[in-house]
Amino acid sequence: MDVTWEDSGWERLGDGIGRRRMPIWDATIGLVAGEDAILLYDTGSTIREGAELRTQAQALLGGRRVTHIALSHPHFDHVLGTAAFAGAEIYGAVGVDAVLRRDRGELRSSAVRHGVDPDAATEATDLLVAPQHLVSGEWTLELGGRQVLLANVGPGHTGHDLALLVPGSPEVVFCGDLVEESGEPQAGPDAIPSRWPAALDRLLALGGEDAVYVPGHGAVVDAAFVRRQRDALAERFGVQ
Repeated sequence: MDVTWEDSGWERLGDGIGRRRMPIWDATIGLVAGEDAILLYDTGSTIREGAELRTQAQALLGGRRVTHIALSHPHFDHVLGTAAFAGAEIYGAVGVDAVLRRDRGELRSSAVRHGVDPDAATEATDLLVAPQHLVSGEWTLELGGRQVLLANVGPGHTGHDLALLVPGSPEVVFCGDLVEESGEPQAGPDAIPSRWPAALDRLLALGGEDAVYVPGHGAVVDAAFVRRQRDALAERFGVQ
């Protein structure tokens, strides 16, 4: 019996494109399949979550393995499952590799503060794999019959925000936590508020008016929602 996106708790966004909203923190995981390669956008908050995502992706895609990972930004609920994907090529915004190596202690502490089991947080940060491929502008990946674009559109939510554009009709833009629908965008100590509205301008330029925008947390939105959030952030932080 074939496994469907919905049976596995995934939302299908297009042919070979889907996303899952993870429990507890509602973080989005994106999945894009080409003929030769499969890209996962973010990996969950523990190695156990990463392993679950790996198993689900294989079941959805006929046993094929995830070959590429893109990390939206260096927060625990988006990166701590990465070690579950042995052999995958990992991409991140330029500088995120240094953050993940330097700040493992803070990454673990943040995970535990938010409710991750301390042993699971220690395991994930001890085994965390930093990206081998760093995106300073835009990077096109060929997945076999399908090209996707990784775009370093930040800083904003953090100093290292990486978006994913999947061309099609409509185009799909995975935004990471630059956009949030299920709550007000969170600006932690590593946020760069003065640059955040400009990052959303770059997202809108990337996808255009008719694209589907997938927030880091919450339901899929349109360009008008992103623009309203951009204006609200500009007012909140006193920038244009």
